[in-house]
Amino acid sequence: MFDLATRSLAAELLNISRERGITVATVESCTGGLVAGALTAISGSSNMVLGGLVTYSNEAKTVLAGVPAELIRQHGAVSEPVSRAMAEGGRERLSSRLAVSITGIAGPDGGSEEKPVGLVHFACADGTRTLHRQKRFGAQGRDEIRRLSVLEALDLLRQAALTIE
Repeated sequence: MFDLATRSLAAELLNISRERGITVATVESCTGGLVAGALTAISGSSNMVLGGLVTYSNEAKTVLAGVPAELIRQHGAVSEPVSRAMAEGGRERLSSRLAVSITGIAGPDGGSEEKPVGLVHFACADGTRTLHRQKRFGAQGRDEIRRLSVLEALDLLRQAALTIE
């Protein structure tokens, strides 16, 4: 189901998490649960993966991940502040050590000059810090943007798991 690069990165992250006793969770918008799917495709993942939230709508971001509606109104759902709030809220709600969030515009519709198709924000919260990445993948097609976003989210989780105190 997932390509070799995705499976390898997911397995590496889970090995690091297992060795360090770290639990993970996901809060996903444009990827629709694919990061959680990639992680749970690996046998034994249930020891480290606590769950995932698919927060595709703004209302779901607020209800499920605790993102303040005013933050979404002020910055838009595809923004650094919202991605940070998604990761922090998901980590708290799922009681995980790490949580990654993804919010972006996979297209082909929905982009603007300010926020074009292919813009994706990622955040990873560990309770003391929240890392953020922004990627502009360009209009490569919905499937490719989502695939690249899964890889980026797994890599961000891996980085956080390696450097967590």
